Amino acid sequence: MPDIKELLPFIIPLIIAEVILLVITLRHIFTHENYKRGNRVLWVIITIVGMEFIGPILYFVLGKEEA
Repeated sequence: MPDIKELLPFIIPLIIAEVILLVITLRHIFTHENYKRGNRVLWVIITIVGMEFIGPILYFVLGKEEA
């Protein structure tokens, strides 16, 4: 079984990317009022519950209104 120190070079960039994607998604949700599907509360819940890339990606694919 690999030691945690061996996995850190792979885990740290994934955590950083996940947090950046979450912040960008939440910022976009709170600064826009129109969505393709659902409302603001729904997308915040989906984004936070599905924090591991799935929630933010779902928002940008299904919820983000085209500019």
